[in-house]
Parts: sequence; structure tokens; C-alpha cells
Amino acid sequence: MSGEQPTNLPSEQELAEMSRDELVKLGTKLDGVELVHYEEKWPVAGTKAERRAQRAVATWFAISALSGLAFLGVFLFWPWQYEPSHSDRHLLFLAYNPLIGLFMGLSIFAIGVGAVLYTKKFLPDEVAVQQRGDGPSAEVDRATIVAELADAGERSGLGRRKLITRMAGLGAGVFGLGVAAVPLGALIKNPWSDSDSKNSLWHTGWKSENGEKVYLRRHTGNFHEIVKVRPEDIEPGGFETVFPFRESERGDEHALVAALKRSDAPVMLIRLRPNQAVVKRQGQEDFNFGDLYAYSKVCTHLGCPTSLFEQQTGLLLCPCHQSQFDVFHYAKPRFGPATRPLPQLPITVDEEGYLIARSDFIEAVGPAFWERKS
Repeated sequence: MSGEQPTNLPSEQELAEMSRDELVKLGTKLDGVELVHYEEKWPVAGTKAERRAQRAVATWFAISALSGLAFLGVFLFWPWQYEPSHSDRHLLFLAYNPLIGLFMGLSIFAIGVGAVLYTKKFLPDEVAVQQRGDGPSAEVDRATIVAELADAGERSGLGRRKLITRMAGLGAGVFGLGVAAVPLGALIKNPWSDSDSKNSLWHTGWKSENGEKVYLRRHTGNFHEIVKVRPEDIEPGGFETVFPFRESERGDEHALVAALKRSDAPVMLIRLRPNQAVVKRQGQEDFNFGDLYAYSKVCTHLGCPTSLFEQQTGLLLCPCHQSQFDVFHYAKPRFGPATRPLPQLPITVDEEGYLIARSDFIEAVGPAFWERKS
């Protein structure tokens, strides 16, 4: 902005009639700018050296565009679902995440290199000194600054270097598509599609299909080992995380791994001490089996794992934002940002004494859901 304003300023009509060069000179004068050094990078336009520099910059932007397209191709079409180690497609599955990171990183890197290279190769070397002043900008300042910005763009030569601008636009556009595809690709799903299946948005992996039992399975660290849980496996005051298992999945490596990795699968199985007073939720009075209670491990605030249990107070703690849920009071939130109780899984035992789920959760698991009413 200008400091002390001269008295012989042009009127608005005179400003409108002035050329850009005249406005630039007026603006620098009003702003007290002294141009100490100014040198064009390419005083003679169209030389072979300039064209080589232009191709070098455009090449980096083209690399960014091609990398962005490769990222989109891998993200949308590469086989990402789990394949067992003995499968011919196992290496393709293992390459998915590295390729996603490689092409996205290369796209960002190439855009940065192209921008830096353009600055070094084409923007004029300029050293200017300006005395800064206080106070609001006058109308003449607003008019001249626009001209100065336009003049800077013109002197940069970007407008006449179509190859660079097109490659830069292509690279930025493809990169933008890639950035948009990441969140959208995981969200586009029809909530009404196959709504009775355990794989729909309306149900979890605990839903029984065709009357098959869904056992409570202990995760031992081996994705393929199957350990079903009995009530006597949990000591009074103890707890552990369990996952759904069906006998039809035995021997199916993909299904066994997928059941342990589902975001809605983890359940906290807790055995309270004898004679501890418990308040049960209305309509869910028979969801427990004796002193055993099963609650979703997914916090109702932002979906973190509620993995810390204090057996004396009966509080389940979410370590992310310190929400606390009272197991003695149907996992009702007692502290923190969570506002809804943890969903309770109805459990019982089968004729062999293994713990099984009586049904799926009767309410949505996690912090958000399609058309949630509570």
C-alpha cells in the first residue's frame, strides 16, 4: 500500500484510460518501490536453449499427469482384495499399497519439481526495495496493483508457453482427480443393495445366515488359527477381544482373514465379578450370558477401539478422546465426547459349551450410519 499520497493523483476516469505499463509505473512510484536489479532470463525469445528449458519443465508436468493416471488406474482396477500366499495373484495383492503410494508420491513430486524448475528457468531476476506505509489502500492503489500482477504474469512468459501451461494443467487436473477419488472411492456404495446380507451396510459380520452358528473366536495372532471361546476361558474381572467365526469358513483362508479385519467385527467380551450390580438396557435384559457381557469395541464417538477396561469401576476407556463407558450400566457413556452407549451383542452358549452370538447387533455400530435416527 502507499505511504504519503501525492496530491496530483489521476482521477478514476484517467485511471481507466491508462495502459497497463503506465499503471505499473504509477503503482511502483506510489508504493515507493525502487527497482535495484531486473534481468530477463531469455532476452531473445524462441531460442533453442529456451525451448529446451520449456520442454524440461513440461516433461515434469507430463510425468505428474502420467503418474496421476497410473494412481487412478491402480486405485480403481488393481486387484486389492486379499489373496492367500499360495495363490497366483498373491504378489498382485501385495503390490497394491506400494503402487498406490509410489504413483501418488511421484505425481506430487513431479508437480513440485516442475514448479521450481519453471521459477528458476523463466521468472526474471528482480531485486526491488519498497518503503512500507500505514493506512488503508486508496483507489489508485487497488487499480495499480491489478496492473502490476498482470504485468508480472506477462513478464513470466507463462502465457506464451502453451506446452508448459497445458502440461501443468493436465498434471494438476489428474492429481485433483486422484485426490478426489480416495475419499469417494470408499464411500460410493448403495446402502439398499443386498440389505439382508452380513456384508451390507445394515448388518455386521455377526449376522447369522441360513441359520448357521456364529461363534466367538479368539485372535491368537495367527490369522488362520481357529480358537473358539468357552465361558470358563474368561476369568472373573477379565476381558478379551473376540471376532465372528462360522464353521463354513474353516479352511477358507480369505474368509478367516477378512473376519478379523472387518471394521465392525471386534467385540469386547467381559466377565464381571460375581454379585456386581448391573443395570441392563430396556429391551436387552437377556443379551448377556451369566456374568459375560459382549459390547462392540468400536467407540460411538469417532470409531476408535475402546480397548481399556478397569475392572474395579467397570469403565471401558477409549484412548483416542478419553470417552468412558460404564459396563455396570449397559455401557452408557460417563465421560468424554461420546453420547451413545456401546451396542451390545446378544450371546449364549451352544450344546457343546461354546459361546455364540444369538443374533446380530440390533442397532448401528460405530459413530455414524446411513439414516441413523439416534
